[in-house]
Amino acid sequence: MYYDFETLINRSELGSSKWLGMIQKKPNVSKEIVPFSVADMEFKNAPEIIEGLKEYLDETILGYTSPTENYLDSVVNFMNRHHNWEIDKSWIVTAPGVVPALAHAIRGFTNPGDGVIITTPVYYPFFACVTMNNRVIVENPLVDNEGHYEINFEDLELKASNAKNKILLFCSPHNPIGRVWTKDELEKVAAICLKYDVLIISDEIHFDLIMPGYEHTVMATLSDEVADKCIVCTAPSKTFNLAGMQTSNLVIKNKNLRERMKSAMLEVAFLSCGTLGYKACELAYIRCDLWLEELIMKINENKNIVEEFCKEHIPEIKVYPLEGTYLQWLDLRAIGLNNEELEKAMIEDCELFFDEGYIFGEAGAGFERINIACPTDVLLEGLRRLAKWAETKRKE
Repeated sequence: MYYDFETLINRSELGSSKWLGMIQKKPNVSKEIVPFSVADMEFKNAPEIIEGLKEYLDETILGYTSPTENYLDSVVNFMNRHHNWEIDKSWIVTAPGVVPALAHAIRGFTNPGDGVIITTPVYYPFFACVTMNNRVIVENPLVDNEGHYEINFEDLELKASNAKNKILLFCSPHNPIGRVWTKDELEKVAAICLKYDVLIISDEIHFDLIMPGYEHTVMATLSDEVADKCIVCTAPSKTFNLAGMQTSNLVIKNKNLRERMKSAMLEVAFLSCGTLGYKACELAYIRCDLWLEELIMKINENKNIVEEFCKEHIPEIKVYPLEGTYLQWLDLRAIGLNNEELEKAMIEDCELFFDEGYIFGEAGAGFERINIACPTDVLLEGLRRLAKWAETKRKE
């Protein structure tokens, strides 16, 4: 590979939320331990972004900043180039991250007491975005069909037909299960939402990270009718490891929806993203196609290692197919521990810091989400600790 995906940067003293969270859980954690939890990567940023930011800092003033024409062009061209998605610059609404945007949208398009449909198990901030705004979580549980999650369309239609349920908060690709929904599945989802006038908020933050053999379809590309009834949330944060830059791009074709979204953001005095966030996104979208190509190769390599390692050394752990994202979903239910016991064992016995499955909803109990966007030797060392622990459990 041309780029370096093997050098580990110790972030324990750099303010990393992931690393500090690990230390908080176990203050005496061994110094060589790397967490596999929060969804940012243990890879160095693309050098094109770092060098571009250095050049920018030499010539700019860090005052209030709005999206430039070059910035908007970079977003438009990236979407066209990578997703065959033709958008207009006027459709772009920038926000300080996808999660804040989800909260703004829920507040802006529903009233207290209204229902928001989510497909569980699902990215845990979805729950908070709903409940913290005094809305009601309406679960549409996914169906685990022998290791392949599927949408329960009959249940989704039942939930959508209730006039109190105003929004489908949809995760595509799905976090934590790693599904890349097929075009046929998306068309069925969209048809139900159109039938019952349910707004689709499609969180597609991982949509650049698709494994070989799979294809992502942007919800808004299904038809003009669907595009007029959805908000697509995108960001460079997962793709290029820029979460700390707090910059995302919402694509909203429908002008009325777009203006309502802007109003919801203004209600909490949101005016713009950070100066360096805009520039980092622009640099990533213009200069980093090759870096992204190699990143996907590395994630796919690590994904295969997890599958093969567990099959050979920890067969009681079921590895779900990773179609998209860099978040592997592991089923440890066969080991027979409850949530508290499993979490304690991972931290105390293995020094493994995953995202516990139960935080993604009741359907995640007994699972672990492992972030595999890390150097391969780091991943293998973690898997060896997991295998050693599993061996002791077999002997008990």
